Amino acid sequence: MVSKGSLQIAHFLTFYETIKTGIAHEIAGKWRFKDHMNQIKAIGFDLFNTLITAEPGALRDALTRLTGSLAQMGLRPEYEQFKKAYREAALRFIKRANEDGKETHNRFWISAALQTLGYDIGPDDPRISRAIDAYFSAFLDFCHPIPGTIEMLETLKGVYRLGLLSNFTHAPAAVKIIDHMGLSPFFDVVLISGQIGYRKPHAIVFRRLIESLGVDGGEALYVGDDPEADINGALRAGLQPIWFTYARDKKSLLPPGAVSDRVEIEDDNVPEISTWEELFSLQRLNHLTT
Repeated sequence: MVSKGSLQIAHFLTFYETIKTGIAHEIAGKWRFKDHMNQIKAIGFDLFNTLITAEPGALRDALTRLTGSLAQMGLRPEYEQFKKAYREAALRFIKRANEDGKETHNRFWISAALQTLGYDIGPDDPRISRAIDAYFSAFLDFCHPIPGTIEMLETLKGVYRLGLLSNFTHAPAAVKIIDHMGLSPFFDVVLISGQIGYRKPHAIVFRRLIESLGVDGGEALYVGDDPEADINGALRAGLQPIWFTYARDKKSLLPPGAVSDRVEIEDDNVPEISTWEELFSLQRLNHLTT
């Protein structure tokens, strides 16, 4: 018969081994990351909620500009009805895009919303094209770089090859925003999902990034805020991701269909930072600020 004391010792030893194994795995993961940092030649960045954020009124103002543009061309759906139909269409199309990796576009959302409200207008109608330009013009007024972004890019430029990879449906608007924020001069490569035809986390966009930067996946970091599109996507493609949580911590504006924090990151050893100062504390990057 096994004594109560023997059982307690056995339970303690099992608990101890579990803790020891967990700590060993954590330490090993950190050392793997440190070793990986010594190979880094390029750094890729997400755009929204990583380099820039939008003010809370951005989406409301953008939709007001969109419906105003439609009204100027004789299309006058009731605002609240259109808002509801547009959001439902956006979520439906984005859900499909997240499932198959193929990028969607706002013209399909607008056309679907108008058709729901009785307007027989296809996605290629020029009135929709003009309304899209009006919609995205709001982001030039409501977006701004996250604090320290410009200084961070200035420090990295010339030391690493820098790339920007963004999920953005309407590429011309993304380019305008990037230029308007003063970010363009820092990047060797700018890739927009609306141009590529696929969106993160699909591996094809990450492969396009590292090919354009002229490096292997193991030689590139990727910094982003979305646990699925940015972090898990980079992991699966063989890049070293860094989870940037500034926008999450500040509860910044999220676009329709954005993946929430409920998605689990597939590697517990992914570094998590909330400021650019913390980026420079990572091994090999820290010499840039000393």
